[in-house]
Amino acid sequence: MGNTARNATQIAALMITGIILSSLQTPIRSYLYNNRYAGDQVFRVIPHSDGEVEILKSLYEQLEVDLWQPNSVSIITEGAAVDLHIDRNSSGIFRSHLQQAKIPYKVLISNLQKEIEKQSGSRSSRKRRSESEYDYEVYHSLEEIQIWMHEINRTHPHFVDMFSVGQSFEGRPLYVLQLGKKSRRDKKAVWIDCGVHAREWIGPAFCQWFVKEALHSYHSDPVTRRLMNQLYFYIMPVFNVDGYHFSWTKDRFWRKTRSKNAKFHCRGVDANRNWKVKWCEEGASSHPCDETYCGPFPESEPEVKAVANFLRKQRKRVKAYISIHAYAQMLLYPYSYKYATIPNFNCVELAAHNAVLALYSAYGVRYRYGPASTTLYVSSGSSMDWAYKNGIPYAFAFELRDTGYFGFLLPETLINPTCTETTRAVKTISTSLLKKCS
Repeated sequence: MGNTARNATQIAALMITGIILSSLQTPIRSYLYNNRYAGDQVFRVIPHSDGEVEILKSLYEQLEVDLWQPNSVSIITEGAAVDLHIDRNSSGIFRSHLQQAKIPYKVLISNLQKEIEKQSGSRSSRKRRSESEYDYEVYHSLEEIQIWMHEINRTHPHFVDMFSVGQSFEGRPLYVLQLGKKSRRDKKAVWIDCGVHAREWIGPAFCQWFVKEALHSYHSDPVTRRLMNQLYFYIMPVFNVDGYHFSWTKDRFWRKTRSKNAKFHCRGVDANRNWKVKWCEEGASSHPCDETYCGPFPESEPEVKAVANFLRKQRKRVKAYISIHAYAQMLLYPYSYKYATIPNFNCVELAAHNAVLALYSAYGVRYRYGPASTTLYVSSGSSMDWAYKNGIPYAFAFELRDTGYFGFLLPETLINPTCTETTRAVKTISTSLLKKCS
């Protein structure tokens, strides 16, 4: 490309960025969701008998209930905590039924709207700053994250390459950052995706934090330098771009993608039940209105298909797959869909053990770890199982902070410690790839 054409392209890109930036400086009124969550509450109930389990399931069917944990009513079990977001019009009825049945409960959040507003900060008046001034301790909209990605790509040409693996259902680009010192092309690689479930905002915050830490500590930290020299990291800050955008503008607790269904008004598919591994079996739903809807067929979601195609092409190089979720404080590995031990259990278990120890060393936060089916619950069609079945030997899913006190509304004050400790764990897993394990 000649200098004139190149300059014209750069000017056009800057103009487009300027237009986007100016739009981001206006107040995002939709961020407060028109007060739609005022008076809504989050309850925690631990059923202690099969009868109490059935009462909870019945209340779920009768009332306006958004299940936070677990993510499907079918896996509510005796002795396991159930976190439920109850609409303000239903909270009194819900509380009354629990009291009549003598089922103990705890109100985790008494006014959901107030907790949401705590995350708004000074967002409406905050102006976009350069990458060096980017605030990694607040949650960012999709537009802000994508502009940050372009800026990181521009300012770190020796360590970063930005590319798109495809488009979402609504036509948004699916951006990925290749992170690592540019040298030979056949280096081993680690894939990390965040924001598979739209409402889990701490995920995208972590992906941004990890990139920042890797770039800023390259010269000062020998472990980071070794990882960046010997590995490539493929970082996808927002996997479910449509859903994440929707969670910022319309529904803070949206989980799924935003694809349309021809027969039902309900939109979206659970992007972590749509992979071609025991698709739509236990732990997934075939009904489009359910939060764990598996989709009409495997890889029906363009986001899932795009990432699966990329990983298939890179399967000889990608040795670790890490997916960041929230919340539960767990580090999970295969299998999700069955109770069985993976062939390389010793290596993966050791990596998980060391990662959890590294995480604990930061602030003393304890994580449980183990096979997803026994540590959390059985689920089919997950990305982690798919990655493992497709030849990626180290496949993990993190469930970040907390264990339910804040749930999906983890305060911005906890972004720093959560991301700091998780970075230690991810670096430990990545270091495992450079060692021989048998």
